[in-house]
Amino acid sequence: MIKVDKNGPLWRIVLNRPQKANSLTAGMLEDLITLTAEARNTAKVLILSGQGKVFSAGADLDEARAGLATSDLWETLSGNIATLPCLTIAALNGTLAGGAFGMVLACDLRVSVENAKFFYPVMKLGFLPQPSDPGRLVGLVGPARAKMILMAGQKIDAETALNWGLVDRVVAPGGLDQCVSELASDALGATPAHAAAIKGMIR
Repeated sequence: MIKVDKNGPLWRIVLNRPQKANSLTAGMLEDLITLTAEARNTAKVLILSGQGKVFSAGADLDEARAGLATSDLWETLSGNIATLPCLTIAALNGTLAGGAFGMVLACDLRVSVENAKFFYPVMKLGFLPQPSDPGRLVGLVGPARAKMILMAGQKIDAETALNWGLVDRVVAPGGLDQCVSELASDALGATPAHAAAIKGMIR
C-alpha cells in the first residue's frame, strides 16, 4: 500500500490505497518510517504524494478505534521526515485530513492541487493531535489560524491554505509533477552536504 520510486537521489513515496482514500494503517506507517530512515543517506530530494484524488484521509477508521489514533508511529514518522538532511516536498494530489497532517507539516515544502481541502478534526473526534503538529502548524499559519483548524474544526480550501501559508504553491491537477520537478531541480544538482548545510542554517 506504499509505492516507492527510487530514481537515483530522487525518491518518490506514494500512498497507494485509493479505494480507502489513502487512509493509513499501522503497517503503512511502519513502511513509511523504514523508507524515510533509509532515505537519510541516499536521497537528495524526497517527495511524498498519494494515488488517486485524495492525498490521505488520515488514520484508517477501524485501526484508529483500536488504538492507532494515539500510536507513537505518527510522531516517529514526522520526526524522521523533519530531520532528513535532504529537501522534502509534499505533493498534495488532493485532500489532506487528520493524522496525515503530521508527515506533511514535517516536509520542507508543500504543493497542492487547486481542488484540495484541508482539515484536522481532532476536537470533534476527541483525540489530541500528534505532539509536534501544533507547533509546526503555528510556525506556518500562526496561532489563531492553527486554532481555527485544530479547535474550531474548520475545513479550508487550497486558496485559503495558500493565503495562510499552509501550502507554498497551488497548481492545476495536471501541473503537480512539473511544479515539484522545478522545485527539486537545484537540490538534485547540489551535493548532499551542501543541501544539508543550507537546510541546517534555515533551521
